[in-house]
Amino acid sequence: MKTIKGPAIFLAQFMDDKEPFNNLKNIGTWLAGLGYKAVQIPTWDNRCIDLKKAAESKTYADEIKGTLQEIGLEISELSVHLQSQLVASHPAYDIMFDGFAPTSVHNDPKARTAWAVQQVKLAAQASANLGLETVAAFSGALLWHTVYPWPQRPAGLVEAGFAELANRWMPILDEYDRLGINVAYELHPGEDLHDGVTFERFLQAVNNHSRANILYDPSHFVLQQLDYLAFIDFYHDRIKAFHVKDAEFLKNGKSGIYGGYQDWIDRPGRFRSLGDGQVDFGGIFTQLSRYGFDGWAVIEWECCIKDPVQGATEGADFVRKHIIEVTSKTFDDFASAGADTELNKRILGI
Repeated sequence: MKTIKGPAIFLAQFMDDKEPFNNLKNIGTWLAGLGYKAVQIPTWDNRCIDLKKAAESKTYADEIKGTLQEIGLEISELSVHLQSQLVASHPAYDIMFDGFAPTSVHNDPKARTAWAVQQVKLAAQASANLGLETVAAFSGALLWHTVYPWPQRPAGLVEAGFAELANRWMPILDEYDRLGINVAYELHPGEDLHDGVTFERFLQAVNNHSRANILYDPSHFVLQQLDYLAFIDFYHDRIKAFHVKDAEFLKNGKSGIYGGYQDWIDRPGRFRSLGDGQVDFGGIFTQLSRYGFDGWAVIEWECCIKDPVQGATEGADFVRKHIIEVTSKTFDDFASAGADTELNKRILGI
């Protein structure tokens, strides 16, 4: 068993042009004052990091680390969620996903994909320069529009989709392996990798690549009605990152897991601030500690009701209270009679 590190927080939902959210030092100072120990950095936000510079300059990477260390913070991981989404994207989403990329590659899916692949590779080199082990990512999606099989999926479609997804990711995974960095895919509705079965399909397609791993976020499993504690039993050896995010699923007679195209506040399944939803975090922290996860517990704040500042303020203490300092002794050691081979034989009557 190992002790989880934390609390940490993902910066993406908090960055703003207003102080103290307008640059890494300012938001870091604010978060350190709330009791946070690390931040997960969105690499697409230049207010936090210049990704290309961090990949090419160890000096710049050291400056970022130094800025955070001065205020008592570390970096948990770099995130490439937006860029990695574009590694594999179905044409139906081109117009909306162009917004994740620079204008120079808009209306040019091939150029956009090439840009995305390069961004994800830069994150590996930047992570190496920063002394990190894992990058948080999405898989992208070529098959999501077929998730519900109507009309009937043609034979071989799913296999072809995962073969192409693997073809796009294999060179990236090999580059990550060369640098000693893991990709932790957030299993998320909208991505081809959104549950255990789809992750297994991908693993098979990439020949069980050692760098293909999981960012565990139970909120997405609540919305899919998946057993998020049993998931840890199945996939604990591949969990390399952890988003602490709450959610709830409120059954009603009008809509279900698909949400009826409603805004988040009206959907049966919705994200909540920590402690306001249904996730059994006591069970999760116990399971992850039991299986030796010693990465960061990273809050990802997404709530359709509560203000983010209140969510962040309450979240640090919430995570701190859930972190288990794993024991180094067995509770009934005081009653031990000691043991040796001859004693054991006598007890067994042999």
